[in-house]
Amino acid sequence: MRRIEAVFLDRDGTIGGDDTVHYPNSFELYSDSQELISKLKKSGIKVFSFTNQPGISEGKATKIDFINELTEFGFDDIFICPHSHSEGCNCRKPNIGMLIEGAEKYKLDLKNCVVIGDRWSDMVAASHANCIKILVKTGAGHSTLNEHYKNIKDLDIEFIAESIKEAIDWLYFQYDVKNPNVLLNS
Repeated sequence: MRRIEAVFLDRDGTIGGDDTVHYPNSFELYSDSQELISKLKKSGIKVFSFTNQPGISEGKATKIDFINELTEFGFDDIFICPHSHSEGCNCRKPNIGMLIEGAEKYKLDLKNCVVIGDRWSDMVAASHANCIKILVKTGAGHSTLNEHYKNIKDLDIEFIAESIKEAIDWLYFQYDVKNPNVLLNS
């Protein structure tokens, strides 16, 4: 049997905001996101933020600004790609660098980890890392399902949720998250 070891949550459009980047001090968290992060942690699940933030490389914000904000939300750790898409790094989603970094740092088996995000790049990264994939329709979720469908059509996304709450509720229903050592569907 497998067990859920960690949940990687995208930031913009998944836990708050919309389909654009909002920098710290202007980012609004959805009303239940912080409570849901806490709920997962109380169930023994590590909860990480993983986010592309190219504005850092453009001087629009600093990495520490994002780290401070995301730490306040209750994440166990924060993985940030500060690069623009043209820099060719291995951490920017849809690459899996941030997921690998988290797996190595916390000795995780990515097959036992969940990625929740609103963009096709979140789902592709999760697929390449063999994570459980949950797409939320908030933020860019509708765009992902419509304009970017070609990028995700062969990914076998485990669940498409209306919101972060529905994603976490499904996770608790589908997997025995109350007992994080048990995975009902192996």
